[in-house]
Amino acid sequence: MSNISHQEKFIEQAQSLILENISNEQFGVSELADLMNMSRSNLLRKIKKQTQGSASQFIREVRLQKGMTMLKETELTVSEISYEVGFSNNSYFIKCFKDYYGYSPGEARKKIGEQTEFEDEFKVEGNHQNTEIIEVTKKVFFQQYRIQIIVGMVLVIVLVLFLLLPKETINSEKNVVNLKKSIAVLPFKNMSSDSDNLYFVNGLMESTLNNLQKIEDLRVISRTSVEKYRNTNKTVSEIADELNVNYLIEGSGQRVDDQVVLNIQLIDALNDTPIWAQQYNHKTEDIFSVQNGVAKKITESIKATVTPAEIQQIDKKPTENLLAYDYYLKGLESLQEETKESLESAIALFEKAIEQDTEFALAYSQIAITYYYLDLNQAEKRYTDIINNNADKALLYDSKSAKSLIAKALYYINVNEYRLAIPHLEKALEYNPNSSSVVQILADLYSRATPDTGKYLQYALKGLQLDIEANDSINKSFMYLALSNAFVQNGFTDEAQKYLKLSLDYNPQNYYAPFLKVFIQYAQHQNIEKATDALVKLWKKDTTRLDIMQEVAKFYYFQEKYDSAYYYYDKFEKIKEINEFNVYPQENLKIGIVYDKMDFHEKVEDFYRAYAEYCENDQSIYQPLSLAMKYLHDGNQNRAIEQLKLFATKNNYQYWVLLFLEEDPLLKSLKHHPDYDEVIQKIKDRFWENHNQLKISLKDKKLI
Repeated sequence: MSNISHQEKFIEQAQSLILENISNEQFGVSELADLMNMSRSNLLRKIKKQTQGSASQFIREVRLQKGMTMLKETELTVSEISYEVGFSNNSYFIKCFKDYYGYSPGEARKKIGEQTEFEDEFKVEGNHQNTEIIEVTKKVFFQQYRIQIIVGMVLVIVLVLFLLLPKETINSEKNVVNLKKSIAVLPFKNMSSDSDNLYFVNGLMESTLNNLQKIEDLRVISRTSVEKYRNTNKTVSEIADELNVNYLIEGSGQRVDDQVVLNIQLIDALNDTPIWAQQYNHKTEDIFSVQNGVAKKITESIKATVTPAEIQQIDKKPTENLLAYDYYLKGLESLQEETKESLESAIALFEKAIEQDTEFALAYSQIAITYYYLDLNQAEKRYTDIINNNADKALLYDSKSAKSLIAKALYYINVNEYRLAIPHLEKALEYNPNSSSVVQILADLYSRATPDTGKYLQYALKGLQLDIEANDSINKSFMYLALSNAFVQNGFTDEAQKYLKLSLDYNPQNYYAPFLKVFIQYAQHQNIEKATDALVKLWKKDTTRLDIMQEVAKFYYFQEKYDSAYYYYDKFEKIKEINEFNVYPQENLKIGIVYDKMDFHEKVEDFYRAYAEYCENDQSIYQPLSLAMKYLHDGNQNRAIEQLKLFATKNNYQYWVLLFLEEDPLLKSLKHHPDYDEVIQKIKDRFWENHNQLKISLKDKKLI
């Protein structure tokens, strides 16, 4: 008996520790072993013996069980719960939940609701049979290629790069948007008694939206933002206020045999009055001319400027084959369920569309995009060639389609060729200026993969305008946090503070917000001792945070407190080695110097060699700066000055360059160089020139 009790106590202790760290997505086997004072191998063996499963599986199951409890006991959305229990990817949470319980979180919540309703009505205790779930909770994710979750996953990397200092204040988020020609297409109602026709009605709504999105003079809210209003009781004014638009489009439709009936009206949301309405009753074969005519009527009614090129895009038929189009619409509907099975089903439907029309560019592009999402979280990519082949066919048959260009861009992202992806995405915006998916991907790429602080802020602001209502409170919090980071990197301290506050208002438990707050405060006061203390306190709350750990070490390095820097760098390096991480390669020079100062010479050359390799491979705007530090360490001041002069010609670098460059002990030896003061001043002047130009540009684009 005592042996059984000991086993039970072990499992209970492990579960308790996991629950204490449930929202920390980085809490894994190593962290659990440390807290239980066991080696990793002993923990693995013991959990395997007592659960017949792996330790990582055990941790995941505890997270999923907590997720089920929260579905029962809270009103949080599935996405919010997924973050609360340590899943940064909502789709992965849904997949794991379904694998473990046999049904999705949406189905689980509906089962719970039905059981509660039954118990309330009959006031009985005991077991109750749940009604079979027919309608699964759906969220539009893949349709608009949202990347908020992707941003959430990489934010830990992005946030390490911040920057900022107080400057002029930009208007509040509601006031910066040009309302005059802003519009949202609400979900169309299916007027048919046949629920199977819903996909066709949604297709009508989608095509109306897509046509309007092609017009640069309009600001068109994304489908993901309006989907939440499908069954709403909110008034037109309330919806318009939440979406920050001046016009709403309402529609309904049905298809009977070869006839399509479409009712549509354009509403002036400020006055809550229809300004144009029409019923269309046409044969199905006329559907494309009806859709195109609707877009033109709407733009005429609100006096939007439409260019000849945009009219050409609107008038373009996706296919002449109606059966192919029907399969295509069914494929789009399947994508909304965001499961692996629904993605595979969508691919099969798109392939049927291509069987009917072998030159159907949209179908090829959707196949490429869908395979990209199947590959998204895979360590080893399986579908790279399929993505590329279908993207190329999409471009072959329609090189001026935004979706063809998106498909090719996603191929390049899948193979980590980010610089090749960007021209395709920016070209896609020419054909669809209101594509929230493209805007969000570009914001992410410019924040980390190909750093450009100005474009990062531009696209982050644009994404906020187009897609903010698509997110639950957790994702909104991350979106505002990313925007705060973008402002900070461009020297707008007040704006960074404002959006950081919004981030915390939506989710006070946001994991990364306190980290950003420390850096904003440092930018304001430039008190390195106070910032260091704040970072240490943050790290003590979660000693697994590599991002904070290396920042604390760096701050001590700047203060030439090498013993303290070594304490944190040594922990940092040991965790990297155990987990085979290759992160923050740009820090290897500082780490090597600290180890050298502390007389731990055995690894020093490895750090210096790794840093030299990083400099050689770095293709970002920061390469000259990195090389300058290398040459300073090598004792070659003239080459260092040459690289600093080269860096002074770059644009849109982070404000932290200004705040920390002269804090680096390596630069002390350069301060007596005759060109030092001039080149440092040029770097500062260049930053503020970019800052002022960016502010003018954002105002011209009506983003601020």
